[in-house]
Amino acid sequence: MGDMANNSVAYGGVKNSLKEANHDGDFGITLAELRALMELRSTDALRKIQESYGDVYGICTRLKTSPNEGLSGNPADIERREAVFGKNFIPPKKPKTFLQLVWEALQDVTLIILEIAALVSLGLSFYQPPEGDNALCGQVSVGEEEGEGETGWIEGAAILLSVVCVVLVTAFNDWSKEKQFRGLQSRIEQEQKFTVIRGGQVIQIPVADITVGDIAQVKYGDLLPADGILIQGNDLKIDESSLTGESDHVKKSLDKDPLLLSGTHVMEGSGRMVVTAVGVNSQTGIIFTLLGAGGEEEEK
Repeated sequence: MGDMANNSVAYGGVKNSLKEANHDGDFGITLAELRALMELRSTDALRKIQESYGDVYGICTRLKTSPNEGLSGNPADIERREAVFGKNFIPPKKPKTFLQLVWEALQDVTLIILEIAALVSLGLSFYQPPEGDNALCGQVSVGEEEGEGETGWIEGAAILLSVVCVVLVTAFNDWSKEKQFRGLQSRIEQEQKFTVIRGGQVIQIPVADITVGDIAQVKYGDLLPADGILIQGNDLKIDESSLTGESDHVKKSLDKDPLLLSGTHVMEGSGRMVVTAVGVNSQTGIIFTLLGAGGEEEEK
Protein backbone atom coordinates (compact mmCIF):
# COMPACT_ATOMS: atom_id res chain seq x y z
CA MET A 1 0.00 0.00 0.00
CA GLY A 2 2.91 2.33 0.76
CA ASP A 3 4.39 1.78 -2.69
CA MET A 4 1.03 2.49 -4.30
CA ALA A 5 0.69 5.74 -2.37
CA ASN A 6 4.20 6.77 -3.38
CA ASN A 7 3.42 5.95 -6.99
CA SER A 8 0.25 8.04 -6.80
CA VAL A 9 2.17 11.01 -5.40
CA ALA A 10 4.85 10.65 -8.03
CA TYR A 11 2.15 10.31 -10.67
CA GLY A 12 0.54 13.57 -9.59
CA GLY A 13 3.84 15.48 -9.78
CA VAL A 14 4.79 14.10 -13.17
CA LYS A 15 1.29 14.69 -14.46
CA ASN A 16 1.53 18.40 -13.74
CA SER A 17 4.88 18.62 -15.48
CA LEU A 18 3.51 16.75 -18.46
CA LYS A 19 0.61 19.17 -18.74
CA GLU A 20 3.10 22.02 -18.99
CA ALA A 21 5.45 20.26 -21.36
CA ASN A 22 2.68 18.86 -23.60
CA HIS A 23 0.48 21.92 -23.89
CA ASP A 24 0.06 21.12 -27.59
CA GLY A 25 -1.89 17.96 -26.77
CA ASP A 26 0.80 15.37 -27.59
CA PHE A 27 1.17 12.29 -25.41
CA GLY A 28 4.30 10.82 -23.92
CA ILE A 29 3.83 7.54 -25.75
CA THR A 30 3.03 6.87 -29.40
CA LEU A 31 0.53 4.54 -30.99
CA ALA A 32 3.34 2.47 -32.51
CA GLU A 33 4.97 2.01 -29.10
CA LEU A 34 1.69 0.85 -27.58
CA ARG A 35 1.06 -1.63 -30.40
CA ALA A 36 4.59 -3.03 -30.07
CA LEU A 37 4.15 -3.35 -26.30
CA MET A 38 0.84 -5.23 -26.58
CA GLU A 39 2.38 -7.74 -28.98
CA LEU A 40 4.73 -8.93 -26.23
CA ARG A 41 3.77 -11.59 -23.70
CA SER A 42 4.26 -12.26 -19.95
CA THR A 43 7.87 -11.66 -18.82
CA ASP A 44 8.90 -9.96 -22.08
CA ALA A 45 6.11 -7.42 -21.70
CA LEU A 46 6.90 -6.89 -18.02
CA ARG A 47 10.57 -6.31 -18.81
CA LYS A 48 9.69 -3.83 -21.56
CA ILE A 49 7.40 -1.89 -19.21
CA GLN A 50 10.05 -1.71 -16.50
CA GLU A 51 12.84 -0.69 -18.88
CA SER A 52 10.91 1.93 -20.85
CA TYR A 53 8.27 3.29 -18.47
CA GLY A 54 9.21 2.13 -14.96
CA ASP A 55 5.82 0.60 -14.23
CA VAL A 56 2.18 0.80 -15.25
CA TYR A 57 1.86 4.13 -13.42
CA GLY A 58 4.51 5.52 -15.75
CA ILE A 59 2.32 4.52 -18.71
CA CYS A 60 -0.67 6.19 -17.07
CA THR A 61 1.42 9.34 -16.67
CA ARG A 62 2.39 9.35 -20.34
CA LEU A 63 -1.24 8.77 -21.32
CA LYS A 64 -2.32 11.67 -19.06
CA THR A 65 -4.77 9.61 -17.06
CA SER A 66 -5.23 8.99 -13.34
CA PRO A 67 -5.10 5.36 -12.13
CA ASN A 68 -7.71 6.20 -9.50
CA GLU A 69 -9.96 8.83 -11.13
CA GLY A 70 -9.56 7.90 -14.79
CA LEU A 71 -10.10 10.41 -17.57
CA SER A 72 -11.90 13.66 -16.95
CA GLY A 73 -14.52 12.87 -19.58
CA ASN A 74 -13.98 16.22 -21.32
CA PRO A 75 -15.32 15.83 -24.90
CA ALA A 76 -12.34 17.73 -26.34
CA ASP A 77 -9.92 15.36 -24.57
CA ILE A 78 -11.85 12.32 -25.80
CA GLU A 79 -11.81 13.60 -29.37
CA ARG A 80 -8.07 14.26 -29.21
CA ARG A 81 -7.42 10.73 -27.94
CA GLU A 82 -9.59 9.22 -30.66
CA ALA A 83 -7.71 11.26 -33.26
CA VAL A 84 -4.33 10.06 -31.98
CA PHE A 85 -5.06 6.46 -30.94
CA GLY A 86 -8.16 5.64 -32.96
CA LYS A 87 -11.72 4.73 -32.04
CA ASN A 88 -12.86 1.49 -30.48
CA PHE A 89 -14.53 0.37 -33.66
CA ILE A 90 -13.53 -2.28 -36.17
CA PRO A 91 -14.96 -1.44 -39.61
CA PRO A 92 -16.87 -4.41 -41.01
CA LYS A 93 -15.82 -6.04 -44.22
CA LYS A 94 -17.21 -4.27 -47.27
CA PRO A 95 -20.60 -5.85 -48.08
CA LYS A 96 -21.01 -7.71 -51.34
CA THR A 97 -23.15 -6.09 -54.02
CA PHE A 98 -26.25 -7.79 -55.38
CA LEU A 99 -24.46 -8.51 -58.67
CA GLN A 100 -21.62 -10.23 -56.78
CA LEU A 101 -24.17 -12.41 -54.98
CA VAL A 102 -25.79 -13.24 -58.33
CA TRP A 103 -22.41 -14.27 -59.71
CA GLU A 104 -21.75 -16.49 -56.68
CA ALA A 105 -25.16 -18.14 -57.08
CA LEU A 106 -24.34 -18.92 -60.71
CA GLN A 107 -21.32 -20.98 -59.59
CA ASP A 108 -23.56 -23.83 -58.40
CA VAL A 109 -22.74 -27.04 -60.31
CA THR A 110 -26.39 -28.01 -60.83
CA LEU A 111 -27.22 -24.62 -62.30
CA ILE A 112 -24.19 -24.78 -64.60
CA ILE A 113 -25.40 -28.14 -65.96
CA LEU A 114 -28.89 -26.71 -66.51
CA GLU A 115 -27.43 -23.69 -68.29
CA ILE A 116 -25.45 -25.91 -70.65
CA ALA A 117 -28.52 -28.09 -71.29
CA ALA A 118 -30.62 -25.01 -72.05
CA LEU A 119 -28.07 -23.64 -74.51
CA VAL A 120 -27.79 -27.02 -76.27
CA SER A 121 -31.59 -27.26 -76.48
CA LEU A 122 -31.88 -23.77 -77.93
CA GLY A 123 -29.13 -24.50 -80.44
CA LEU A 124 -30.82 -27.68 -81.65
CA SER A 125 -34.21 -25.95 -81.89
CA PHE A 126 -32.84 -23.48 -84.44
CA TYR A 127 -30.88 -26.08 -86.36
CA GLN A 128 -32.26 -26.83 -89.85
CA PRO A 129 -31.29 -30.14 -91.51
CA PRO A 130 -30.14 -30.13 -95.19
CA GLU A 131 -32.86 -29.92 -97.91
CA GLY A 132 -31.80 -33.26 -99.37
CA ASP A 133 -32.88 -35.15 -96.29
CA ASN A 134 -36.25 -33.38 -96.25
CA ALA A 135 -36.97 -34.45 -99.82
CA LEU A 136 -36.90 -38.11 -98.81
CA CYS A 137 -39.61 -37.61 -96.20
CA GLY A 138 -43.37 -37.46 -96.84
CA GLN A 139 -45.44 -34.34 -96.70
CA VAL A 140 -46.87 -35.26 -93.29
CA SER A 141 -43.40 -35.74 -91.77
CA VAL A 142 -42.25 -32.40 -93.14
CA GLY A 143 -45.23 -30.69 -91.58
CA GLU A 144 -44.58 -32.29 -88.23
CA GLU A 145 -40.92 -31.26 -88.29
CA GLU A 146 -41.85 -27.68 -89.15
CA GLY A 147 -44.25 -27.57 -86.20
CA GLU A 148 -41.62 -28.98 -83.83
CA GLY A 149 -39.07 -26.48 -85.15
CA GLU A 150 -41.33 -23.57 -84.41
CA THR A 151 -41.93 -24.62 -80.76
CA GLY A 152 -38.63 -26.38 -79.97
CA TRP A 153 -37.06 -23.26 -78.46
CA ILE A 154 -39.64 -23.23 -75.66
CA GLU A 155 -37.95 -26.07 -73.76
CA GLY A 156 -34.54 -24.37 -73.70
CA ALA A 157 -36.06 -21.00 -72.82
CA ALA A 158 -38.02 -22.57 -69.96
CA ILE A 159 -34.83 -24.06 -68.52
CA LEU A 160 -33.03 -20.71 -68.75
CA LEU A 161 -35.98 -18.95 -67.13
CA SER A 162 -35.91 -21.47 -64.27
CA VAL A 163 -32.17 -20.88 -63.76
CA VAL A 164 -32.68 -17.11 -63.70
CA CYS A 165 -35.45 -17.43 -61.09
CA VAL A 166 -33.35 -19.69 -58.85
CA VAL A 167 -30.31 -17.38 -59.10
CA LEU A 168 -32.32 -14.24 -58.32
CA VAL A 169 -34.10 -15.84 -55.36
CA THR A 170 -30.81 -17.20 -53.95
CA ALA A 171 -29.02 -13.86 -54.37
CA PHE A 172 -31.91 -11.94 -52.81
CA ASN A 173 -32.01 -14.30 -49.79
CA ASP A 174 -28.24 -13.94 -49.25
CA TRP A 175 -28.47 -10.15 -49.57
CA SER A 176 -31.38 -9.99 -47.13
CA LYS A 177 -29.63 -12.22 -44.56
CA GLU A 178 -26.41 -10.20 -44.78
CA LYS A 179 -28.36 -6.95 -44.30
CA GLN A 180 -30.17 -8.35 -41.23
CA PHE A 181 -26.91 -9.66 -39.76
CA ARG A 182 -25.18 -6.29 -40.14
CA GLY A 183 -28.15 -4.54 -38.56
CA LEU A 184 -28.12 -6.95 -35.61
CA GLN A 185 -24.35 -6.58 -35.21
CA SER A 186 -24.62 -2.78 -35.22
CA ARG A 187 -27.39 -2.87 -32.62
CA ILE A 188 -25.37 -5.17 -30.36
CA GLU A 189 -22.33 -2.89 -30.62
CA GLN A 190 -24.41 0.14 -29.70
CA GLU A 191 -26.19 -1.55 -26.76
CA GLN A 192 -23.14 -3.31 -25.27
CA LYS A 193 -21.66 -1.33 -22.39
CA PHE A 194 -18.58 -1.59 -20.20
CA THR A 195 -17.64 -0.17 -16.79
CA VAL A 196 -15.01 2.58 -16.68
CA ILE A 197 -13.91 5.29 -14.26
CA ARG A 198 -14.22 8.87 -15.47
CA GLY A 199 -13.87 11.89 -13.27
CA GLY A 200 -13.66 9.64 -10.23
CA GLN A 201 -17.10 8.17 -10.97
CA VAL A 202 -17.77 4.55 -11.91
CA ILE A 203 -20.01 4.66 -14.99
CA GLN A 204 -21.03 2.42 -17.86
CA ILE A 205 -20.43 3.63 -21.39
CA PRO A 206 -20.93 2.03 -24.81
CA VAL A 207 -18.00 -0.11 -25.85
CA ALA A 208 -17.47 2.09 -28.92
CA ASP A 209 -16.85 5.11 -26.64
CA ILE A 210 -13.92 3.50 -24.79
CA THR A 211 -10.65 5.24 -25.65
CA VAL A 212 -6.96 4.86 -24.84
CA GLY A 213 -6.30 6.11 -21.31
CA ASP A 214 -9.62 4.96 -19.87
CA ILE A 215 -9.46 3.09 -16.57
CA ALA A 216 -11.72 0.07 -17.02
CA GLN A 217 -13.02 -2.24 -14.31
CA VAL A 218 -13.02 -5.93 -15.23
CA LYS A 219 -14.85 -8.70 -13.44
CA TYR A 220 -15.95 -12.30 -13.84
CA GLY A 221 -17.89 -12.89 -17.05
CA ASP A 222 -16.66 -9.81 -18.94
CA LEU A 223 -15.57 -9.94 -22.56
CA LEU A 224 -12.71 -7.46 -22.77
CA PRO A 225 -13.50 -4.81 -25.44
CA ALA A 226 -9.96 -3.41 -25.70
CA ASP A 227 -6.32 -4.13 -24.86
CA GLY A 228 -5.00 -2.91 -21.54
CA ILE A 229 -2.44 -3.23 -18.78
CA LEU A 230 -3.42 -4.41 -15.32
CA ILE A 231 -3.28 -1.78 -12.58
CA GLN A 232 -4.81 -3.78 -9.78
CA GLY A 233 -5.96 -7.40 -9.79
CA ASN A 234 -7.68 -9.78 -7.41
CA ASP A 235 -7.01 -13.42 -8.39
CA LEU A 236 -7.68 -12.51 -12.02
CA LYS A 237 -7.74 -15.37 -14.53
CA ILE A 238 -8.39 -14.92 -18.26
CA ASP A 239 -9.45 -17.34 -20.99
CA GLU A 240 -7.21 -16.45 -23.96
CA SER A 241 -8.14 -19.45 -26.10
CA SER A 242 -9.87 -17.22 -28.67
CA LEU A 243 -6.53 -15.54 -29.46
CA THR A 244 -3.78 -17.98 -28.55
CA GLY A 245 -5.55 -21.35 -28.56
CA GLU A 246 -4.36 -21.96 -24.99
CA SER A 247 -7.10 -23.89 -23.19
CA ASP A 248 -5.77 -23.25 -19.66
CA HIS A 249 -6.81 -20.07 -17.92
CA VAL A 250 -3.99 -17.52 -17.68
CA LYS A 251 -3.43 -15.85 -14.32
CA LYS A 252 -2.81 -12.12 -14.58
CA SER A 253 -0.76 -10.21 -12.03
CA LEU A 254 1.36 -7.06 -11.83
CA ASP A 255 4.61 -8.99 -11.28
CA LYS A 256 4.22 -11.74 -13.91
CA ASP A 257 1.77 -11.09 -16.74
CA PRO A 258 -0.06 -7.72 -16.65
CA LEU A 259 -1.30 -7.58 -20.25
CA LEU A 260 -5.03 -7.98 -20.91
CA LEU A 261 -6.12 -8.58 -24.50
CA SER A 262 -9.34 -7.70 -26.26
CA GLY A 263 -11.63 -10.57 -27.21
CA THR A 264 -10.70 -12.63 -24.15
CA HIS A 265 -13.02 -13.61 -21.30
CA VAL A 266 -12.58 -12.99 -17.58
CA MET A 267 -13.09 -16.37 -15.90
CA GLU A 268 -12.19 -15.53 -12.29
CA GLY A 269 -11.49 -12.53 -10.09
CA SER A 270 -11.65 -8.83 -10.82
CA GLY A 271 -9.38 -5.83 -11.33
CA ARG A 272 -8.68 -2.55 -13.08
CA MET A 273 -6.75 -1.87 -16.25
CA VAL A 274 -5.63 1.13 -18.23
CA VAL A 275 -6.74 0.85 -21.86
CA THR A 276 -3.78 0.96 -24.24
CA ALA A 277 -5.19 -0.10 -27.62
CA VAL A 278 -8.64 0.05 -29.20
CA GLY A 279 -10.29 -0.78 -32.51
CA VAL A 280 -8.03 -1.89 -35.34
CA ASN A 281 -4.96 -1.33 -33.15
CA SER A 282 -6.05 -3.90 -30.55
CA GLN A 283 -5.08 -7.54 -30.86
CA THR A 284 -8.57 -8.51 -32.01
CA GLY A 285 -8.58 -5.63 -34.48
CA ILE A 286 -5.23 -6.69 -35.91
CA ILE A 287 -6.55 -10.22 -36.46
CA PHE A 288 -9.72 -8.92 -38.13
CA THR A 289 -7.59 -6.71 -40.34
CA LEU A 290 -5.52 -9.69 -41.45
CA LEU A 291 -8.75 -11.55 -42.24
CA GLY A 292 -9.92 -8.71 -44.46
CA ALA A 293 -12.17 -6.66 -42.16
CA GLY A 294 -11.24 -3.05 -41.65
CA GLY A 295 -8.61 -3.17 -44.38
CA GLU A 296 -9.42 0.28 -45.72
CA GLU A 297 -9.23 1.82 -42.21
CA GLU A 298 -5.87 0.15 -41.55
CA GLU A 299 -4.44 1.52 -44.82
CA LYS A 300 -5.50 5.04 -43.84
